[in-house]
Amino acid sequence: MASYFQRQLADYVEYHRDPWNCAMHVVGILLLFTGAVLPLTLVHFSVFGVEVSLAVILALPVLVYWLMLDAGIGLGILAAMIVLLSVATAIGNQVSIVMMWSIFAALIGFGVASQIVGHRVFEERQPSMVDHPTHFLLGPMFVMAKLFIALGFRRDLAAILAPVPANSLSTR
Repeated sequence: MASYFQRQLADYVEYHRDPWNCAMHVVGILLLFTGAVLPLTLVHFSVFGVEVSLAVILALPVLVYWLMLDAGIGLGILAAMIVLLSVATAIGNQVSIVMMWSIFAALIGFGVASQIVGHRVFEERQPSMVDHPTHFLLGPMFVMAKLFIALGFRRDLAAILAPVPANSLSTR
C-alpha cells in the first residue's frame, strides 16, 4: 500500500501547490471533520458492553483505510481524530440541540468555504475531487504528511510534497 499511497499523494499534490491553499485545507479539514461528527456524537450504541458513539463507529472504516495506506500517517490522524471527537463530544454534551445544529452548520459552512477559497483564490484550479473523487479521503493524509515533514519526519514523503521552484519548467 505504501507505493499506492505515494502515487495517490503525488497526484493529490498537483492540485495543492500553493502554501495558502494548503493552509486553507488544514483549517477546512479540521472544521469539516468536527462538524461532520458533531451530531453523530449524540447517538450511542453498546458495543461489547461499552457505550460508543455513532461518530466513532462511522470513523473506524476510514481510519482503517488511512492506517492501511500508511501506518505512521494513519496513527497521526488517529491522534488528531481523538482530539476532534473529544471536542465534538464536549460541544454536543454542553449545548442545546438547536445550538448544536447551528454550530454544525457554521463548521461545515466555514470548512467548505475555506476549501473553495483555497482552490479558487490561491490555487486557481478546481479541487482535485472533481477529477478524482477518491481524493476526498486523501486530504487528511496530505495535511498530516505535511505536518510530519515540517517536524522533520517522513523524508520519504518530502520529495513528493516538495514545492516546485517558481522558475521551473516542470509541469509537476
